[in-house]
Amino acid sequence: MLTGVAAREAGAVIEISKLVKKHRGRSVVDDVSFNVRPGRVTGFLGPNGAGKSSTLRILLGLDRADGGSALIDGVSYRKLPTPLTKVGAMLDGPGASKGRTARSHLRWVAIAAGLPQSRVDEVLELTGLHDAADTRIGAFSLGMGQRLGIATALLGRPAALVLDEPMNGLDPDGIRWMRGFLGGLAEQGTTVLVSSHLMGEVEAIADDVIIIARGKVLAQGTLDEVRKGHESLEDAFFALTDGLAQYRSEAHDNKGGETAR
Repeated sequence: MLTGVAAREAGAVIEISKLVKKHRGRSVVDDVSFNVRPGRVTGFLGPNGAGKSSTLRILLGLDRADGGSALIDGVSYRKLPTPLTKVGAMLDGPGASKGRTARSHLRWVAIAAGLPQSRVDEVLELTGLHDAADTRIGAFSLGMGQRLGIATALLGRPAALVLDEPMNGLDPDGIRWMRGFLGGLAEQGTTVLVSSHLMGEVEAIADDVIIIARGKVLAQGTLDEVRKGHESLEDAFFALTDGLAQYRSEAHDNKGGETAR
């Protein structure tokens, strides 16, 4: 199923250590530490305003931390010589022009990153988009856009994959495909970090879980460890985070105008 993914280095270790990010004098990420290991799917959960997106943006070099570190195999994203071969990411959907076709978007990214054009057809096939390769992205459903974002993240055969809400907009068949796809990547040694609000889906695929609220890690460990004493991951989540959701209208990051999540 995942031919074309295996020809890359072993999975990368993601290390978040004492990470701090402040906005208008308030900590949106407050002394956050966790590791994400190769060969496992790690679910990253939290209510609104938890600091998930801020943590991921710092990890991917989109924001600067006010303290601590976010490293991929011991190196910050900004210092990686060929970042797309080390970590592939999807934040806020595919990030593609609606006037482009899926194929042209992927070719543009491959050229910009110095990746072989042959990889474009491989990722289109891997993500089930080959028949829609020459369709304009503006005509894509939300689920097809999610698949395109994942295809883009996979172009460099990355050692680690970081996905924000990858199951958003997928129909039941798409969700089933995503479960098998991410699990297959982990089986091949890829480091998979998934941020999501869909706890049932995270429970179906995750080996490890991190729960964060108000910028602090409340629980981390294997799926069984985090949900111990509860009937489900959802029950464990709400027991830990009850009353901790935060809703903010102001922009959080310095440049992108994204509300912190």
